[in-house]
Amino acid sequence: MQVGDTRFIAYSSAVHYGEAGDQASFKGKQAINQLLWGDYAKVLEVDGNWIKVRARGRNGWVRREDLQENRILEVNFVDIGQGDGCHIQTPDDRAIVIDAGEGDNMYRFLRWRFGRFSHPFTFESFVISHPDSDHYFGFKSLFEEANVRVETVFHNGLVEQKRAGKKTLGDEVKLGRTRYITGLVRTRDALKAITDDDNRRAAYWYPNMLKTAVDEGRVDDIRGAFAPTDWQETAYLPGYAPADNRGLTLRLLGPVPVEIGGQQGVPWLGSAGETKNGHSVVLLLEIGGIKMLLGGDLNEPSQEYLLEHYTGLSAHPKSVDDEKLLVDEARKTFEVDIAKACHHGSAHVSPHFLMATNPLATVISSGDAEPHSHPRPDTLGLIGKHSRGARPLIFSTELARSGNEHIKHPNQVRRELRANMEAELAIIHDPQATDAQKTKAEERLEKHLSVIQRSVANYGMINVLTDGTRLIVAQRLERERSKSKRWDIYHFEPDSHGRLTFVP
Repeated sequence: MQVGDTRFIAYSSAVHYGEAGDQASFKGKQAINQLLWGDYAKVLEVDGNWIKVRARGRNGWVRREDLQENRILEVNFVDIGQGDGCHIQTPDDRAIVIDAGEGDNMYRFLRWRFGRFSHPFTFESFVISHPDSDHYFGFKSLFEEANVRVETVFHNGLVEQKRAGKKTLGDEVKLGRTRYITGLVRTRDALKAITDDDNRRAAYWYPNMLKTAVDEGRVDDIRGAFAPTDWQETAYLPGYAPADNRGLTLRLLGPVPVEIGGQQGVPWLGSAGETKNGHSVVLLLEIGGIKMLLGGDLNEPSQEYLLEHYTGLSAHPKSVDDEKLLVDEARKTFEVDIAKACHHGSAHVSPHFLMATNPLATVISSGDAEPHSHPRPDTLGLIGKHSRGARPLIFSTELARSGNEHIKHPNQVRRELRANMEAELAIIHDPQATDAQKTKAEERLEKHLSVIQRSVANYGMINVLTDGTRLIVAQRLERERSKSKRWDIYHFEPDSHGRLTFVP
């Protein structure tokens, strides 16, 4: 190991010390931070078994055994309030964002994570699971950021637009008693046909945001993402198939279109909202022997639709034997170790779908200022009842919210930030101020802004970290016990049969 090398914190955490100890003891050494598995560590100095590293913005010492050479998979469920927001950092160090909430929390977290976007930064992909504002509108700030570029934006093919003076999600076809949305938006050119037409685009936020993404020229491609119509075929998000050798795969399980009169469409699920939600982009992430389900806002009708598609059986079993057969067949597709709860813990959920996913742990993304009382108490009960293991776990961004001193009194912080920022901006725009004064004011302004950015980084995020064999879920303690005990960490390791198990 040499100065300048990049290493990563080893399983499952490490204490970062202010000074090196003797070669055999930690005694008397002052901790400055607790680092998580997978954290970047830049080697600054080597002193026997003690290695000085820069990690999480601090310089300090860790033991040699606290470092490893390989990156792991990092999945961060960001607390964006009401809605969903997930950031993935792949084993080959590429960034993916799956949904971005409605406000700017995701933008501020990513800005903090990637050096305030002070230099051009390329995301490998954005995935918009469906066109509800609490999943897509947070991308607006990213599309407008001058130093952000994204290679591919994936979406579910349903784009709000106006046809014949009415709001619609696309063309509509009725076959028997079933109504279908056809004309799914698969390509960038098909999207431009909508977004370049002022009448079709109208004043709807979603197509206008996508138009901004196209017009700014920082998005290489925008395309629909669909599972195969034939359940026997397997499809992956482009770039994340086994043949791509990325260290992980992202299989597409939804939306599932059907053939209708020579074209493909998706069934209407009762209302425009239920149809948008139900045909979310559904991804099955797999790394090594570990699986994770990312299901957008699937609802009961769509979960039943997917169960029937992938099993060939009725989603309404008439006997105990029929139910067992349905669940056993569905688990071949949907059983996972970690599940992101669909639709923020809504009561609009199929018990049979939960039985099929059978997770060890579930992550719920929900917020305070919302009128739905998510997550619903009965849904929490169902998740616990239909999860596996003696102690199934349920994590919630809302419950994990761990504000530090910066956000104990948000109204006070808001007032102070406004006053301080106005003062610094006055100096920056003062023609009488010197360059040195303006530079200092800009530095202070960045410091004021970082108060909010640091808060978002700690504010209710659920961190899932894995190398494909072992896994941890970590959340910040609401009040740290010490500098060396800042994280609440849950460990999952393979049992004697190689099956992942929660280790209390």
